[in-house]
Amino acid sequence: MSVAEAEAAFAALEQRIGRAFNDRALLREALTHASAFDARQNSKRNYERLEFLGDRVLGLVVAEKMYADFPKAGESGLAPRLNALVNRAACARAARRAELGAALVLSRSEEEQGGREKEAILADACEAVIAALFLDGGYDAARGFIERFWGDEFDDVSEIPRDAKTALQEWAAAQKRSLNYTIVSRSGPEHEPRFLVEASVDGFAPARGEGGSKREAERAAAAALLSEAGVDV
Repeated sequence: MSVAEAEAAFAALEQRIGRAFNDRALLREALTHASAFDARQNSKRNYERLEFLGDRVLGLVVAEKMYADFPKAGESGLAPRLNALVNRAACARAARRAELGAALVLSRSEEEQGGREKEAILADACEAVIAALFLDGGYDAARGFIERFWGDEFDDVSEIPRDAKTALQEWAAAQKRSLNYTIVSRSGPEHEPRFLVEASVDGFAPARGEGGSKREAERAAAAALLSEAGVDV
């Protein structure tokens, strides 16, 4: 993507999200994947720092909304709702609604490998855009984006979502089969680790899930195994 094409894509995105950035450089940083720079340009900014901040802003916005929307719910009722809305899959869905993929700055090889549609890239960029909005326009700007592009997902948690780990544990117990989780790998810096976990149930093919914590990765692996086994949660 040329500089002119990128600027046009950024302008189109600003129209979709309903906000023109005061500092367009923040938006560019939020949409720039690390692949866009080679080793000699490692001082250039990509979205990783903004992603770190955006994850926390997203969590606060959703926690505040859940607290207000469910005044009678205790922590046990609020936490699963938060987990259902603050995760990689939910961020990727929001990114697709906002069409963030069209504005991503990627290397040619990453683009040829389908980077604009990869769930991990879309989710990370979504969190980075939330951070950019927060830094450029404050809390209300970030909250407006989240409330708009999470859309009906807030309504979908009117009932407490079943945690995938709980559902898999109950299903495995009903089948009288043992369930195990294994950490396959841990990567990333100490402040922002990524875990890859494998869930296995006797007699079924194992499934893997990734997350920023061991628990998140276990939930993702449990959801993947349930899906592959054809079990509705």
